[in-house]
Amino acid sequence: MTETPATPSQDDTPETPATAAPAPEAVEPTAGDTPAPPDAPAAEAESDVAAAPESVTEETPAPVEPVTDEAPAPAAPAKPTPSAVRPGPRPVPRPPVHPVAPAATAAATPAPAPVAPPQDAAEAAAAATFGRVDEDGTVYVTEAAGERVVGQFPGASAEEALALYVRRFLDLQAKVTVFEARLQATDLSVKEIDQTLAKLGDEVVEPAAVGDLDALRARLDALREVAAERRAVAEAERAAAREAALVSRTQIVEQAEKIASTDPSRIQWRPAGEQLRTLLDQWKEAQRSGPRLDRPSEEALWKRFSHARTTFDRERRHFFAELETRNASAKSAKAALVDEAERLRTSTDWGATAGAYRDLMAQWKASGRASRSDDDALWARFRAAQDAFFAARDAASAATDTEFRANLEVKEALLVEAEALLPIGDLNAAKAALRSIQDRWETAGKVPRGDVQRVEGRLRAVETAVRDADQAQWRRTNPETRARAEGAAAQLEQAIAGLEADLAAAEAKGDARKIADARAALEARRAWLEQVQRAAADARG
Repeated sequence: MTETPATPSQDDTPETPATAAPAPEAVEPTAGDTPAPPDAPAAEAESDVAAAPESVTEETPAPVEPVTDEAPAPAAPAKPTPSAVRPGPRPVPRPPVHPVAPAATAAATPAPAPVAPPQDAAEAAAAATFGRVDEDGTVYVTEAAGERVVGQFPGASAEEALALYVRRFLDLQAKVTVFEARLQATDLSVKEIDQTLAKLGDEVVEPAAVGDLDALRARLDALREVAAERRAVAEAERAAAREAALVSRTQIVEQAEKIASTDPSRIQWRPAGEQLRTLLDQWKEAQRSGPRLDRPSEEALWKRFSHARTTFDRERRHFFAELETRNASAKSAKAALVDEAERLRTSTDWGATAGAYRDLMAQWKASGRASRSDDDALWARFRAAQDAFFAARDAASAATDTEFRANLEVKEALLVEAEALLPIGDLNAAKAALRSIQDRWETAGKVPRGDVQRVEGRLRAVETAVRDADQAQWRRTNPETRARAEGAAAQLEQAIAGLEADLAAAEAKGDARKIADARAALEARRAWLEQVQRAAADARG
C-alpha cells in the first residue's frame, strides 16, 4: 500500500472540498531534518488522504527519522499564512512515526508524487535560475546575501524539487501582483493597505520559495512608497473632511445659540423648538456618518450646543409659567366682568346701563388675554349678555318711536314757525314769539331717537340768531360803551393833531426819515379814529 504524501502548505494548496477528508499537516523540511514525503497536487492529496488508513501497520510502513549519533532537531512547523487569493485546507496531525532501521526505511519509502508544473513556463524557468538542489534533495535559493536553504525534497528529481518551491514563489509573486493592481485601481482604506503590506512583508522575509526574491522585495518596497503617498493623500483628505465637519458642527451650534439668545417676548416657541430638534438630528447624523472630530473640539462644541438647548428649555418653561399666571389672572378678571354683564342684561335703565356696558368693555380690553379656550368661552358669555340688553333696548326704542311720532309732527310745525322769525326785524317781537314757541316745544314731549338731534339742532339755530341780535343791540345802547368810544375818539384826535405838527416840522427841515415815520403814525391814528367814531355812532343809534 502506498503511503500518503505530505500536502503542500496553505499558501499553495487548492481549496479542499467540504466532503473530502482533511490532509495531514505540512512540515517544512530543514537541512538536518529527515526526508518528508513530497507535496502532492490537490487532486492527488484529496484521493490519497481519503484512502489513508487510521493507523500505521507493518504492511504500510511510515517514514521514519534516520538513526544518527545526535538527537534530531524537532521539525519546525510552517507558519500558516492566509492566502491573498483563497484559503488553504485545515491542517490535521500526522500519523505516529515508528523508528526502524535506515535500510528498512529506504526500502519502504514510496516514490514521490509528481508535482504539477507551473502554468507560466517562462516565469517558472526564470524563477528556477535562482535555486539549486543538492544530492540529498536539499533545495537552496540564491539571494543578494547568499544562498539560503528553503527546504528538502528527497527522493525526487531536481526539477520536481525546484518546481514545488518555484510554485510557492509564483504564488507569493501573484499576491504582490494582486495587491499592486488593487492599490492602483481601487480605493483601499489606509488600514487595509497597511495590513496587507505588513502581511506581505512578513511573507517575503525568508520564504520557503525559489525565485528572484530580491526583486520581489524591491517591488514590495516600491508599493510601500505608493502606499505612503496614498496614506498622505488620505490623511490630507481626512484633515480637510474634519475641518469641513468642524465648520458644519460649528454652524449647527451657532444656529442653536442664536435661537437660545432670542428675546423671549419675541420668539415663536413652537417653530423655534422644531428648529432645535432639527439641529439635534443634524448633529447626530454628523456624528454617525461624518468624519470624527478630535475629542477636545467635539466636547467643546457639544457643551455649547447642550448649553444652548438647556437655556432655550429654561426660558420656554419660564415664559409659559408666567403666561399661565397671566392667563389665570386675566381669566379671573374677565369672569368677574362677565358676571357683571350678565347681571345687567335685564336692566331697563337704558342710558345708564349702556354706559355701564361701555365701561365693562374698556375693562375687558385692559385685563389682558387668558388662554384661547377660556378667552373664547368668556367672551361668548359677555357678548351674549350685551346683545341681550341692547336687543331689549332696541325693542323698547322701537315701541317708543311709534308713540313719539305724533310729537315729531308737532315739533316740526313749531320749527317752521320759529324759522319764519329770521331774519330778525323787530327784536322784541321776535323774542316774544320765540318764548311762545319754546313753551309749546316742551309741551309737545319727546320725539323718536333718530330725529332728536335733527329737530333740536334746527331750534337751537333760531335761538342763537335771536340771542346774537339781542347782544348786538345791548352793545350799541350801553352808556359805558358809548362813553369809552367818545373818550378814545378825543384822545385820537389830539394824537392826530400832534402828528400833523410833527409832519409839518419834518417837511420844513427836509428830514426824510422823520417825514416817513410821522406819515405812518398819522395814518394809523386816523384809521383807529374812524373805527371808534363808527362804534360811537352805533351806540347812539
